[in-house]
Formats: sequence, structure tokens, C-alpha cells
Amino acid sequence: MNIHFEKRKTLSRKALVLVPLVSLAASFVLTGLILILFGANPFATYGAMLKGAFGSWRAWTETLVKAIPLMLTGLGVSVAFRLKFWNIGAEGQLTVAGVATAWVAIFWSPWLPAGLLLPVAVLVGAAAGALWAGVPALLKTSLKVDETLVTLMLNYVAILFSEFLYYGPWRDPKGFGFPGTAPFPDAAWLPRIAGRAHAGLYVALVAALLLWVVLNRTKWGFELSIIGNSQRAARYQGIAVERNVVLAVLLSGALCGLAGSFEVTGISHRLQQGLSIGYGYTAIIVAWMAQLNPLAIVPVALLMAGLLVGGDQVQMVMGLPAAMGLVLQGMILFPMLAGSLFAEYRVKVYKNPAKAAESRAPGGA
Repeated sequence: MNIHFEKRKTLSRKALVLVPLVSLAASFVLTGLILILFGANPFATYGAMLKGAFGSWRAWTETLVKAIPLMLTGLGVSVAFRLKFWNIGAEGQLTVAGVATAWVAIFWSPWLPAGLLLPVAVLVGAAAGALWAGVPALLKTSLKVDETLVTLMLNYVAILFSEFLYYGPWRDPKGFGFPGTAPFPDAAWLPRIAGRAHAGLYVALVAALLLWVVLNRTKWGFELSIIGNSQRAARYQGIAVERNVVLAVLLSGALCGLAGSFEVTGISHRLQQGLSIGYGYTAIIVAWMAQLNPLAIVPVALLMAGLLVGGDQVQMVMGLPAAMGLVLQGMILFPMLAGSLFAEYRVKVYKNPAKAAESRAPGGA
């Protein structure tokens, strides 16, 4: 008996729905086994996480605080992933956008009209994220430099540069030993809608809808899908592959940059430690769980944010490490990557070895 993986001519819609659900269920089972090994009740632990993330209005708003950057960075990396451009640099793009936004909010405020300070700061931040992503995009398209390594390395450059600024030349002399810049003027504060949840939520929801329309209902989105499937076929059809890759990666960086801009204008109101806490890496899980679907990224980001907030509750109620939420996120990724195989391939079992060889041959059944 031979087991053969046969590539599907079209993606299975059933698999696209079932793979994330089965992966999530498998992750809960695997994490439950780990909890049992540590002497904890899995059901009680999951109950505490659920209550901590969604059990009250305050819990909901705190979950939204973490969901907003996950939505935007998830949307950002999903654009690049569609082209098989592995943007692992969302964390750096978020961080450098926070730096650029802080630069505008602090140093442009004396001469920029108050009504323009916030939108200009956010736009400059998004542009900084786009340019930061543009570096590996240009290296990839012009010199064939591997983007995975470059985007990952640029994360550390951005994080260390931001630390240099708020520990050094931008540090608030009235900060009483706490590292960070001076507070932004009130005109650079993003309005809040409930608790600490801010208006960036509306931008993230609109961005998800617009991105879905662009990718699924426009000529450019069609060209990107062809490039993602086969760059050779795209060139044969006269599509400017390199230009479209760079444009798509710039859009990817801009979306990640919005996340950084909203973090400093909507949450901290200054550039300080805590901007880079792993949103860009969690966004990779969000994008894959959503199967790179912009509309699905919204609920998946909410789920991941709930795991992060619920992890803190687990620490307080169950006496377990708050990192249990991160463990669950990691456990989601492995079944997700394994399960994605079945979205692109179907499994065929042949009892006759000759029949299996025939099916693998060019032009075989």
C-alpha cells in the first residue's frame, strides 16, 4: 500500500475552513497535555483564560488593545506572504514607525497646526514602516538576497535604534529614571473608544475590508495572485513582477507601520520600552491561521489577543506562568503548518504500487 500526496488543481474550500479549526483543537489538546504534566487542570486553566480575556467589559477592552496591532500586522504580513515574500520583519516595521511617529509628535508640534499633528504623525509612521520593508524588497528583486534573513535582522536594528533614542538623546529629563521620551502633546493623542481601546480599531477594520476588495476584486489583486502562484507565468503574461513585489511589500510595511503609530499615539503617548513585545511575530501565526484572508484575520487576531490577555489571568488565578498564553500560540502554529499541507494536497492511497507509479508519472491519472 502506497500513500501519495497529490497537488490539488484548485484549493479545497473545505480544507481552508477545516484546517484552522482542527489546528486550533489540536493545539488545545497538546497544551492540555502540557498542563497535566505540570499538575494543572486544563479545563480550569482554559476557563480562567476565557474569563480573563472576555469575562468583563474591562477584559474585552484590554483584549482589543492587543488585537488592534495584531490585526494590522497580520494584514501586513499576509500581503507579502501571498507573493511568497516571507516578511518576518513586522516587528521592526512596527518599531521604526513608532520612532517616526514620536519624532513628528515631539519635534514638529511647535510649528505644525494642532489639527494636523496626529494625522501627519500617523502617516509619517506608516511611511517609515513601508520604507523599512522596502529595503529587503529591493534587495530581493534586484540582487536576489534572501528576504527572510534580512527582514529578521532589521528587526534588531529597529529595536536597538529605538532604545538608543529613548535611553539617550530623546530621553525625558523629567522622567524620574524611567526610560522614555517626553509625553506627546494632547493633539497627537489618538481618541479612545472604551477603556484603553482606541480608534485604531476602526482603521484596522476598514483596512481589512479594503484589502479584501483589493486582493479579490481588482486587477492588481489578480496580478498579485498570479505572481504568488508562479512568477514565471506572471512574466509570460507581461506582468511587472519586480515592481509589483516591491509595491506589495511597501503596502505590507505600511500596514505594520500603522500598528506602531497607533501604539505610541493611542496607548503610551510617548516612545518608551514596551513598544516591541512580539506583535510582529504573533502576526505570522494570525496570518497563517486566517489562510491569508484579510477578513478572517480580524477574528483570529481577536483570538490571539485573548490568549495573551488570558495568560495574565492564568498567572494570577492558577499560579501558572503568564507565558502559558504564548505556549498556546506556539502550539497553534505547528498543527497549522502541518494542516496547511492538506489545503494544497489531497491524500491518495494505492494498494497497487504500479498504479501509484503511474499516477506520479507525467500525464498519469
